[in-house]
Amino acid sequence: MLLRPLLRRGAAAVSAGGLRAPAVRPDPPACLASLLLASRSYAKAKGGGKPAASTSNRGKVRVKDPKGVASEDASASGESAASAGGADEIDAEFEMPTDPLPPTYDPALDVGPGGRPLFAFTDTFASFSHRGANAYVDFSLDEWKAMLPEGLPTGMMKEFQDTRRCAVMVRESFLDLRDNFRRIVDPAITAKRKGYELALSIFFLYLSSDTKRQIILDGPRSCGKSIALAMLVHWARTEGWLVFYVPQGRDWTHGGFFYRNTYSDFFDTPVQAGKVLQDFLKYNETRLQQLPCQIFEPIPLGEGTGVGMMKGADTVEMPEGSTLYDLIQTGITHSHAAVGVVVRLRKELSLVKDVPVLFAIDQYNSWFTFTEFQEPVTVRSCRSIHAKELTMVNAYRSMLHNDMMVGAFSHSTAVGKLRQELPDVPSDARLIFPRYTVDEAETVCHYYMRQKIIRRESFSEEKWKKIYYLSNGNGSEMRWLAAFI
Repeated sequence: MLLRPLLRRGAAAVSAGGLRAPAVRPDPPACLASLLLASRSYAKAKGGGKPAASTSNRGKVRVKDPKGVASEDASASGESAASAGGADEIDAEFEMPTDPLPPTYDPALDVGPGGRPLFAFTDTFASFSHRGANAYVDFSLDEWKAMLPEGLPTGMMKEFQDTRRCAVMVRESFLDLRDNFRRIVDPAITAKRKGYELALSIFFLYLSSDTKRQIILDGPRSCGKSIALAMLVHWARTEGWLVFYVPQGRDWTHGGFFYRNTYSDFFDTPVQAGKVLQDFLKYNETRLQQLPCQIFEPIPLGEGTGVGMMKGADTVEMPEGSTLYDLIQTGITHSHAAVGVVVRLRKELSLVKDVPVLFAIDQYNSWFTFTEFQEPVTVRSCRSIHAKELTMVNAYRSMLHNDMMVGAFSHSTAVGKLRQELPDVPSDARLIFPRYTVDEAETVCHYYMRQKIIRRESFSEEKWKKIYYLSNGNGSEMRWLAAFI
């Protein structure tokens, strides 16, 4: 309706003999200009454009700089940092932040609950007793990668990035897990302690019949199962054990190349087999060169990675005097033998008696559900392949043996809730791993205050208890809520 008079005037001007020059509009008043500018900024923000920069920081949650404390310039020029491109963000995601405080330990800052030291000065988890629990052990990222070259759990890396320090807390639940396997290898080791700990050692010896060789770590999400498993592997390797560690069990059932083995009727995954052998060799190379092979039956060959079956050979034999190192090198060099070598390695490790052997599998629940692989059934339908149909999973999943084995469930892999009784697993193997207790949560909040996640002037017992009860002891939620104190 409002445009009709304008159109009539324009038509009349054209019919009168030509177009007239547009009239120059006067500048709007200052108050009207401010309103127009505000409305344009609002429309830009609502329409998906870049909103106008605000000069006030009230009501904004400021993201911490992963390389240290965020600079004032970065907070003042948010638009320029955002327009710099996504390459810096990707690089920063994979860089390990450093501690913003001085690298030297300050007794005035490193104080835990009750005035106790927050950090324990040790390079191993073996020296910890139950009396010294709820203390942090500080390692560098290079030390962690040297002890766990297969990879670190995702939750542990997230903790390191948010706190800007590669420290972990030694919990009572971890010490119980460690002592369980320690008593299996050497039941009398606790008798070396004195006084109060000697009485505890006698009590533990009476409970030695309750030790478990096979354990499944289950529990709520973000309660520390994967971190406890990584700490157990770290401790076992410092003790000289031979540990077969799989930090990402889901990778065995997702990705890569697969095919049906006509001899075993299982599905082989040579890509995963080659990676498993390479990872196992990273830390244990020296030890494997000292362990001889005890099984000399021919190893069946399968299809290589995208190259099909080997012509003129169905098996490969290991010569007399070969070591486990030679066996693994055979699987790495020849992809046709990779899956067969991984299966043979499982049998060989069960026969090792010179050194304790531990199997540690994270994301163990991924081996009790379906994979992402599908087998064609008809022209228009496919059948999902279960994890138990994979050759490697079938060889390593069972806990019905006398070997020491720990499997940790991961509820971040969208596997779903499994039934209580699992196939090939003892009925008493499942151990519910607890969330943080009140004492552990207090230590964690003191550590976050030390790392400047919590401001020291705002820290109080009332506030950290609110965080604990609000998160119900969930580690990830406590770390997220700590920034709001």
